Amino acid sequence: MAGIWIHSGTDEAGWTLGAPHPFPNEQTLHELIAENPQILPLAGSPQLTVLGSEVYLGAGSADILAVEPSGRPVVIEVKLAKNPEARRAIVAQVLAYAAFLQGLTVENLEQMILQTHLSKAGYGSILEAVQANDQEGAVDESSFTSSLQEFLDRGDFRLVLVLDDASYTLERIVAYLDNITIQALTINLITMSVYEVNGTQVALPQPVMLDLNATRTQADPSRHKSTARKQKRVQSEGSDAFRRWIADASGEDRETLDKLVEWAEETAKLPNIYLISAVGVDGATLMPKIWPGKVTMVQIGSNRDGGSYLFSFRTVFQKRAPKSIGLIEKEIAPDKVGGLIPITDEVLETLTAAYREAAGVDD
Repeated sequence: MAGIWIHSGTDEAGWTLGAPHPFPNEQTLHELIAENPQILPLAGSPQLTVLGSEVYLGAGSADILAVEPSGRPVVIEVKLAKNPEARRAIVAQVLAYAAFLQGLTVENLEQMILQTHLSKAGYGSILEAVQANDQEGAVDESSFTSSLQEFLDRGDFRLVLVLDDASYTLERIVAYLDNITIQALTINLITMSVYEVNGTQVALPQPVMLDLNATRTQADPSRHKSTARKQKRVQSEGSDAFRRWIADASGEDRETLDKLVEWAEETAKLPNIYLISAVGVDGATLMPKIWPGKVTMVQIGSNRDGGSYLFSFRTVFQKRAPKSIGLIEKEIAPDKVGGLIPITDEVLETLTAAYREAAGVDD
């Protein structure tokens, strides 16, 4: 069992597992990470530079926004397990922040989003902040800004979820997303515990890495026996592959998925709109993409259990269908384009209008 094991100094008592001290509130855990970002056990041990706390990113405020020496942005969300959002909503939040960041220019990021945070810390740019924190000479000054812009253009970010304890549901969601986003996002789940040992506080950060293959084999050894594989999505044009994926769904989930596919197929009849299916071991997505740029405003998804979701990308809406954002938000809530959105007939109608705008079709 992971944790801090303490020896009392007597042979009779032996070793015992220490009990972690609960965090009094999320702000305490937040401050621990913001002031000591290197405490996070991240692959490659990047020297993180914190650019700001409570950084407004469209749909809300990201707890911590940081950057790696390579220029790769890092979004960190902090929650206590007792917070209802720690089970699933934290994932939607951090993905919404990533969707907002994707496509921004470095200039806009610095001047419109981070200016107050950078000025408060005494920096005039992201590069200045990173240089001040560069203790290992890891920053290439000549290419840092251009590299940061490339990461923003691609939407290639590291998303870090830090909790005092993680539910099994959250572990599975993060493991699934990390498996199917190999080409872009890296999603890390970390638990943080604090112990008191002989009057000294000891912090124990632990990365949570759930093996989906192992858990699925334990649950049903007859399923997916060829588990020695990398869980990448296989892309294909059209909706056929996605339809094959949802063939086993039933009930309300099947009705919802059929409705979404029919909407996507109808949308793909517009000029410069085409469909891409992406199928992996544990999920599938269907994307009505826009040419040129090969971007999508929404992504239809289905998981292994047949569940459905509709995910929106605010940055793409802002670029391709800015007039339609207000129409969609009338059906959901202000500033909620970017992240998961409800699946209703009214929302699909407004999404059709958005794709017509992106395709340049006059009503």
